[in-house]
Amino acid sequence: MFNINTFMKKLFLLSSMVVAAITLNAQTNLQVFYDFGKERKQITTTFEMFKADKWGDTFFFIDHDFASNVNGEHNYPNGTYFEIARAFNFWQESSLAPLSLHAEYNGGVYDTFGVNSAWLFGVNYFIHSADFKYTLTLEALYKTIRRTDQNTPLQFTVVWGISDFLGIKNLKFSGFADFWWEDHMTGDAFNTPHHTVFLSEPQLWYNLGKSFGCDNFHIGGEVELSNNFGSYDGFKVNPCLGVKWDF
Repeated sequence: MFNINTFMKKLFLLSSMVVAAITLNAQTNLQVFYDFGKERKQITTTFEMFKADKWGDTFFFIDHDFASNVNGEHNYPNGTYFEIARAFNFWQESSLAPLSLHAEYNGGVYDTFGVNSAWLFGVNYFIHSADFKYTLTLEALYKTIRRTDQNTPLQFTVVWGISDFLGIKNLKFSGFADFWWEDHMTGDAFNTPHHTVFLSEPQLWYNLGKSFGCDNFHIGGEVELSNNFGSYDGFKVNPCLGVKWDF
């Protein structure tokens, strides 16, 4: 059952992290999307932060959904989802520099139910071009999901970024793809069993602001590609359009 006190405590904690991230001058951005998916039709805001340091790097994002038409109501906060990941790398000057230890937490809360929290531990391997225009991170993680059975407690993740995509200056192609094992039921009646999940969100962002002296402003969007994700049965495509502001 949804608990307003728990929700407000978590929202306050996440808000504090946002303020702290901006204060620390990390790489932060705010994205605002409109989701055109058949069963979505909603606005989602995403706040992201990435910061590298001498011991590795930290990344987190916070998704906040605004349901556009639920029980006759429109555009009210509907739920929050949060991920934070830490890469530990104490050997950045050695030949093993691309390899890091990885720890991650995922979780969220929605109107009538929570999202099962998950802890992930493993390794990641970072590949990049000399000018960092092309980046690729490969992750192999042990994943344990609260109150959920798993045939294999693993997740494999790929994260990529390509600047000046297709030779177009200021256009960036980025995203991730996750594959993991999770026993869950999907469909309208939650009666179809599945044991694996696939999720990918490729994004395209064009730095439109550079054309009028405001480098922070981007336009673009993403496409959510998923298979047996959440309550959805089978393969789904949910396109989104959005804007992004770099802090």
